[in-house]
Amino acid sequence: MKLFGIPNCDTVKKARTWLAEQGHAFDFHDFKKQGLDQATVARWLEEVEWEVLVNRKGTTWRGLPDERKAAVTDRASALALMLEFPSVIKRPVLQAERVHVGFSDAQYRQIFA
Repeated sequence: MKLFGIPNCDTVKKARTWLAEQGHAFDFHDFKKQGLDQATVARWLEEVEWEVLVNRKGTTWRGLPDERKAAVTDRASALALMLEFPSVIKRPVLQAERVHVGFSDAQYRQIFA
């Protein structure tokens, strides 16, 4: 099991703490420092809609030029954007048997039930 995110993100911190407190072993991948490869993001897009993965509420998205935002219209353009700007990805991404995006206590309890 692997958790993707950035360490200073509050939601990622909560997910890491929750997993550790529940005794779930996981590897943490800091995609700002370690980057992301196309195969990983493409795998996520097989299970999760690009509209879920691209965080349109975050500062990275809001900082993009309007033309760049308007160009994100499908999986391929979203994939290119996420590889260029990993911090536009909604965090965290939990890659287990399935791919899960975001964190809440209820969501993780359901995943690990």
